[in-house]
Amino acid sequence: MKSLLLFICLLAVPPLSARDKPNIVFILADDLGYGDLGCYGQEKIKTPRLDQMAREGIRYTSHYSGHNICSPSRCALMTGKHMGHASVTGNGGRLRANDVTISMLLKKAGYRTCMIGKWGLVGRPGHPGSPNQKGFDHFFGFDNQGFAHFYYPEYLWRNDQKVPYPKNHDLRVKGEYKKGAGTYSHDQLTSEAIGWIRENKEGPFFLYLPYCIPHAELTVPEDSLAPYLKLGWKEKPKIVGTGNTGGGGYGSQYKKGYCGQSHPLATYAGMISRMDRSIGKILDLLDELKLSENTLVIFSSDNGPSPEGGQSLKFFNSAGPLSGAKRTWREGGIRVPMIARWKGTIKPGRTSAHPSAFWDFLPTACEIAGIETPAGIDGISYLPDLLGKAEKQKRHEYLYWPGAIRVGRWKLLRFGRDRFALFDLQEDIAEKTNLAAQKPELVSRYRKYFDMARK
Repeated sequence: MKSLLLFICLLAVPPLSARDKPNIVFILADDLGYGDLGCYGQEKIKTPRLDQMAREGIRYTSHYSGHNICSPSRCALMTGKHMGHASVTGNGGRLRANDVTISMLLKKAGYRTCMIGKWGLVGRPGHPGSPNQKGFDHFFGFDNQGFAHFYYPEYLWRNDQKVPYPKNHDLRVKGEYKKGAGTYSHDQLTSEAIGWIRENKEGPFFLYLPYCIPHAELTVPEDSLAPYLKLGWKEKPKIVGTGNTGGGGYGSQYKKGYCGQSHPLATYAGMISRMDRSIGKILDLLDELKLSENTLVIFSSDNGPSPEGGQSLKFFNSAGPLSGAKRTWREGGIRVPMIARWKGTIKPGRTSAHPSAFWDFLPTACEIAGIETPAGIDGISYLPDLLGKAEKQKRHEYLYWPGAIRVGRWKLLRFGRDRFALFDLQEDIAEKTNLAAQKPELVSRYRKYFDMARK
């Protein structure tokens, strides 16, 4: 009788299943600077929801992107490999058929997977490097990164089907968009993400949401622009006809490149605030569905800020205390904001200086999902740091990019084969004082990592 009762009790307890695994949401901005958020010191642009997210979770001060430009940075995020081993090392590259992504690993572990926004790795539906072929059950957004720079596209992709936006045809008048007309793609991405979360709320799910904001071109609907126009900032209009053309084939209105912008400062601020509002909607939805305590949400940016839309990085202090910007190996080109929220698991209001990078996300997500991290990657899980267990957190011997090495407090920049600059980031975060001549032994020691990282 006792054996029978024990057997019945065991049947009544469900085994640990995929449904018990935490959800993971990774939100990525495009060309957002280290200093563009209020919680990182921004004084002109309002980002109340991301600031709240930082108060409810943890804010990282030494987190790095995978590269100083788009495609390779996203490759590092998806594959867990730095540029010494990644298959995409320049813009316009495509993932290889044998590249294993975090979405493929999570899908195999029972997760529903979704990618909405800018893939940035070039892969039309059906291509081996496309989102659907790289582990995402659902894809909505831009298949081509050049096209993703235009916010009123004539179509987007939902898996292998085009979603047309006929109202977005020929919207430009004298280089600028008609006010109040057309469908703003950023809002479509947010709506799709909200709908997908509702449909998959039983979980577990992985949502990768790489927004296009605030990458040029600069344009935003009136309700986000108006509050900043009232401030009367002194503007320098940007002329039409410069910048990326999206290949010249994504709608007739884009053949001359980015739109003109009479108020680039107000527009840039309005775009970031609109993205902040959208992220707030997603966080509110997780609260509404009572998923926040079982969902890790991470926010970051793919590289440093760029002025190509006509805005002034100096006016906004977009790089904060850092020097450099997008396309440089200075801190301003690769050090990016990262905020993580996981209610009930991550202690709120924390700040961490743990040095980490995009290639650390894959092993972190694997550890959260309770699955084995594949061999041959470069990342180290930062889950212990997220959980406040610094004593258990493993650290990198070095962080590598083609033009920079970071080892603890030290940063080595390479200019050509035998020219180097050495900075003490602990004392000189702005990289003003080159110590290479004073500490040749460190230069000699650290320069070897440039070759080691590629073996």
